[in-house]
Amino acid sequence: MSRTVYPKELKESIFKRLAPPNAEKVPALAKETNIPKPTLYKWRTKVLENNPTNNKKASKWTSSDKFQAVLETASLSEIETAKYCREKGIHVEELKSWIKQCQNANENKFEDPKKLKDNLKKEKKKAKELEKELREKEKALAETAALLVLRKKGPSDLGGPRGRLIEISDRKKAVELIDEAHANGCRLFKACEELEISIRTYQRWTKDGAVKEDQRPLIERPEPKNKLTESERQEIIEVSNSKEFADLPPFKIVPKLAEQGKYIASESTFYRVLDKEKMNTHRAKSKEPVKREAPTHIATAPNQVWTWDITWLNAMIKGSFFKLYLIVDMFSRMIVAYEVWETENAEYSSRLIRKASLAQGIAAKDKPLVLHSDNGSPMKAATFLATLEKLGVQSSFSRPRVSNDNPYSESLFKTMKYRPVYPNKGFKDLTEAREWVAEFVRWYNHQHLHSGIKLITPYQRHYGLDIEIMKKRNETYLKAKAEHPERWSGDVRDWTLPEYVTLNPMDTAEVEKYLKQQSS
Repeated sequence: MSRTVYPKELKESIFKRLAPPNAEKVPALAKETNIPKPTLYKWRTKVLENNPTNNKKASKWTSSDKFQAVLETASLSEIETAKYCREKGIHVEELKSWIKQCQNANENKFEDPKKLKDNLKKEKKKAKELEKELREKEKALAETAALLVLRKKGPSDLGGPRGRLIEISDRKKAVELIDEAHANGCRLFKACEELEISIRTYQRWTKDGAVKEDQRPLIERPEPKNKLTESERQEIIEVSNSKEFADLPPFKIVPKLAEQGKYIASESTFYRVLDKEKMNTHRAKSKEPVKREAPTHIATAPNQVWTWDITWLNAMIKGSFFKLYLIVDMFSRMIVAYEVWETENAEYSSRLIRKASLAQGIAAKDKPLVLHSDNGSPMKAATFLATLEKLGVQSSFSRPRVSNDNPYSESLFKTMKYRPVYPNKGFKDLTEAREWVAEFVRWYNHQHLHSGIKLITPYQRHYGLDIEIMKKRNETYLKAKAEHPERWSGDVRDWTLPEYVTLNPMDTAEVEKYLKQQSS
């Protein structure tokens, strides 16, 4: 079989048409030139081999490819560099980071082993001092934390005037919680004061080692006139368990009895009697409903609602991570505070919220700040909650096992980790991670045009610079429409910013009701 030989000029023209970025499709080219598809596919492979970087993502570029790109753009202007990046499918920021890497390639210094050993000793000594300081702080906050837990878990009906009747179940729970708080470092009389009982009452309850029941309910008292007789109670049970009504709930039994001209008791009485006899359990195939209200917060200005979370930043060592603690303002989307550590610790969380409160002047606010987070252990740690209590900050938590109740923090983390310059191979050490995060926060707050706030920066929104910006944009659009009305089919773009931001979606009526309650 004879082999077809194509002219050199023809092959060169075909190579140009197959070369990126405007490469033509092989089937269409084969139909036009009558050259077999296998031959064209073979030629395209050769073309791509000679242009290795034109069809690659930036993450797949080799070190030699990056170095070649640096050399090729060294003499180009900014506009020519931008054009080059678009043709190669990379970002300008990525190219700048490669240039910086080339510039710093020979600056790596290797420290003396003895010096490293001395530095390690110093770090260990410093770590011990920090651990000692942490233990002292935890001891100082132990009583406050114990009282905070006691306040949250304690029965709500123990206070009131002297002589108030307190059920045995509440007495036992109160004694158990007071003993727990006392064991955690809280003084006995302080724990009693938190539950609004005297220490003498506590001692009387626990005399002889057992919690005593109030004797007043045990005495005989005259029965109420409207009380059901025993025969009526028995009739309710018999009717409910009869063949006709065995599968019906009380709210259906009572109307059917009324159709028969018979009235025994109300629906609520049926429920109460069946509850007492333990005959009112959930019988449907569906799961017994448990209502959990979605956390609802509305921000109409900065520093009203903050959300915070912790995300993991991968290190170069596989399985190692750095922890980024970050607080974002829900209204303006501005990052108000952040820190990077190697572990998750309640002390770091407390430090972060104190730092953010001082920076934003939260203590001078009339209304308490709301700090929303998920249910992680650093967010619910006793020492952290005690710090919020001292600062006058109201804590708020997502519903259990609901991943989208903290959307603003999660969205910010995605923005960060999908940046072109995010180091996918991980950070070398804690210092490098902190420096990178600091640069990201500066970019995010001052340069990032946030789509959720009409393409202005979070800093502009946070400090009220958005009003003049939006006014200028609107004037520009109106002027453009006046000059060329034929190019506009409707109104100009709406640059109005929302007056409020909600944590979870809410109806307008609910928002108005909520805002009215807050203002009253």
